[in-house]
Parts: sequence; C-alpha cells; structure tokens
Amino acid sequence: MPISRNIFWFYLATTAFAGGVFIRSFMVINSATVWWLLILSLSLIFIIKNHTALTAGIFLYISFTLLFIILGILRMEWASQNETNIFLESQLEEKVLITGVVDTEPEYRDTTTHVYIKTDYGRLLVFVPIGTEVVYGDELEVTGTLEKPSSFTTDLGREFNYRGYLLAKGVSYTVNFATIKVLSHGHGHILFTGLFTLKDIFLQKLELVLPEPQAGLGEGVLLGVSKSLGDDLEKVFRRAGIIHIVVLSGYNVMIVVTFILFVLGSILGRRASSLVGMVGIFLFAVLVGLGSTVVRACVMASLLLLMNLTGRIYWALRGLLVAGIAMILWNPYYLVFDIGFQLSFLATLGLILFSPYINSYLTLVPTFLGIREFLVATLATQLFVLPLLLYQIGELSIISVIVNVLVLPLVPLAMMLTFVTGIISLFSVSLGMWMGYLANLSLAYIIVIAKWFASLPFASFTVPQFPFWVTIVGYISLALWLWYTKKTQNSNLNNWQIVEESNIK
Repeated sequence: MPISRNIFWFYLATTAFAGGVFIRSFMVINSATVWWLLILSLSLIFIIKNHTALTAGIFLYISFTLLFIILGILRMEWASQNETNIFLESQLEEKVLITGVVDTEPEYRDTTTHVYIKTDYGRLLVFVPIGTEVVYGDELEVTGTLEKPSSFTTDLGREFNYRGYLLAKGVSYTVNFATIKVLSHGHGHILFTGLFTLKDIFLQKLELVLPEPQAGLGEGVLLGVSKSLGDDLEKVFRRAGIIHIVVLSGYNVMIVVTFILFVLGSILGRRASSLVGMVGIFLFAVLVGLGSTVVRACVMASLLLLMNLTGRIYWALRGLLVAGIAMILWNPYYLVFDIGFQLSFLATLGLILFSPYINSYLTLVPTFLGIREFLVATLATQLFVLPLLLYQIGELSIISVIVNVLVLPLVPLAMMLTFVTGIISLFSVSLGMWMGYLANLSLAYIIVIAKWFASLPFASFTVPQFPFWVTIVGYISLALWLWYTKKTQNSNLNNWQIVEESNIK
C-alpha cells in the first residue's frame, strides 16, 4: 500500500536527522561547514520558485534532507560539549578527591562495584571493591585515580568502544581503585528512593524462598538485575541464544503492559487503564534502571496505550521510529555507541517488516501453544539483527531458534509466578515458599533447556572479524529479499484474483 505524502516526509525527516547524528559521531565538522550547509539548504527553497514542478520537487527534497541532517549534526555537537571538563583534564592519571551523590543503583560485578555519581564536574563512574556498602542517594567522598575510559578487545576478538559506551551513560571520566566515605544519606529523589528500597526488599524476600540459580534467573527476567545469573550461566544463555530474556527486551516489557491492561481493564475501563498503564510503564522503567533497550520498549508501549486512549490506530513502524528518534533526541550517543539500543531497534524492525512474510512460509507449522507465533518472531528478529550481531559481538548461536521456541512460551508464566511469589513473601515467607515451588519449576525448566542445548558441541561458533561494509551488504541483501518476497506475493495474489474472476464469469 502506498504511503501518504505526510508519512513520506516523516520518514525522510527521521532518517536524515539520524544520518546527521551518525556523521557527527565519527567526525568533527567545523561550524563554518555547518553554516554553509544550512545556507545551502535554505537557498534551495528560493530556487524552487523559478523551476518546473519536477526540478522544484527535487530541490525541495534535497533542501529538506539537508536541513534535517544539519539538525542531527547540531544535536550531536551540542551533546559533545560535555565530553571534556577543563579541571578534570588537568587531573588525569592523578589521585583525586571528589565529592558527589550516587544518582542510580550501583551495578555489581564479580570483583568490583560500579557506582555512578553526580558531581560539580559532571557524571563519573567510580570502581570500588565488591562488598562496599553504598545505595542510591548517598553523598560520597571519593578518593582514587582519575582516568579516561579507553577501548579494549573482547574475548571474541572484537574491539569494544568503552568510551563511547560510557558517553551514552553521560560519563566521560572514571575513578579507579577508589575508596569511598559516605558523608550522608537521602539525597536522591523521594520517588526513586522509595522504588529502589521496595525493590531491594522484594529481592531479599525472593532470595529467601527460591534457590540459586533459579532466584537469579527470576530476578533477571522480572527486573533485569545485572548480577542475577553469574558469569557461568550468563555464558550458557548467550551460547543458547536466549540472553535477551534477562536483559529486559521489548518482549518482557510488553508482558508487563499486557498484565497491567488485563488486571485493570475490567476494573477501570479502557481509558483509565491506559492512563494508569502509562504511569506503571514509567515506574517500571525507573525500577529496572532506564537502560536504552527498556526505554525504547517503554516508549513504544506508551505509544500503544496512547493510541488505545485516543482510539486511533497504532502503526508499529511509525511508533518504532517515534520511539527511536525521541531517544536519539534525548541522547544522541545511543545511535552509534549503545549496542543494546541498536540490537533492540533492529530486532523490533525485523519483527514488524519480516513477520508477515516469514509467517506465509510456515503455514504447515502448528499454532498449538503459539508455536508458530514464537517461531516466526524468533526468525524475524534474529535474521534482522544477524549482520550487526556478527559485526559487534562475533558469536553466532546455531540452536537459538529452537531454544527460543521452547523457552519463550514459559517466560510470561515464569515472570508472573516470580512476581506473585515475591509479593506473597513480603507478607509471609512460609506462604511464599509454597508459591515458590511453582516459580521454581518454570525457572528450572528454562535453565535445564538452556544448559542442555548450550552443551552441544555445535551450539555456537565465533565469526572472524570483518569490515563494516560487509554488514551494509548484509542489510542490503535483506532489503532486496524483502522487496522480492513482497513483489512475488503481491503478484501471486493478483493472479489468484484474476483466476477467481474468470471462474465467476
């Protein structure tokens, strides 16, 4: 179906803006060049009046595209102004003493705890020994070596742009080998403090009634707790191709949205449940750390609820572009430096574009227990993220499709049972243990499936590093396949209609 003129301009504007951010992410463009491009784009508008309709249209497209590319460049340029601090630059590689407030939950690793603090010099990442007691809202006195983050090579031979990854988190400097002194408490936002406190209590109760590693998996699928799996089980989940269920992908978020609408729909009605649902999505995003993947999924889910509220049709592709461009406007570093955002966006795009056509090839697959639906979704998302995944990560899971089909139907049940177990345990640990048996079974099933398939010698393999242009060729190939499939199916449909009309006559 042809797109309307307004939608065409919307697609062109979002693509050009993202292109401007992309260009500025890799190269510094002096202000004179930006101003000349801006003058050129505006000048083309005046040239339009003296040309034919065809050439005027061409000039208009060029002018419009240039304008939004410039806006993307300016947005990235504005963001980059905060990359350096004169005072901190003079203190690099030296021991410093800095005071700041913990502005999010600490991230726990095997040997260190990562603490993000807000200071007078910007946001810093502080590495402290594991077991250091610190919570959101604490005012800290930090002593340690000030450094700038740098890229490093991963175990799979890929260079990880750690500096860009931290810039996406608003961090330009780190403090290593730090010691801290808590000066005072309670400097965080009262809402966030309450949510994080409730979350900690919930997790403590959950760990009392569920054994490991089931408790860790439950915390991961429900709240995306980064420390939940541990290195060994995390490697198993990566090898099996289901690590996305514990990093709170859009799938997990939509389960939460569906649950909210189901519970509230019959009580409050459509409009009230949509409003409460949007508030619930915001609180959920804050609770799980506001990662780029969660934010993207929450923005899309909020758009879905907004359309439900207004009664207008929700177009998934437009919703995805709105979510993506809103996040890039908020934080332009997401586009190039946040692989979670990239993979999440592409997975959703693949689901939207490829699902109908893949589904047409799988008509013989049974729909029992949603088998075909999960298979189609898995194939569509994994096919579309494959070129970038191989370029960025370098590991391909051969058995991920079958593992996802076996595991994904159990994820909503595992999330619900884990949630109910935790809620009951807040009031009675003994009663929580009874519900915990059911939660334990669902979580243990996921772990057993992942471990068994990951143990197969051919489960995954490492792809040698290749240039980025190969990734571009991969996506061009996917686009051509999509175009050909769509054209073929439309042609078959037209032929079928002609035969039907002939039979009627």
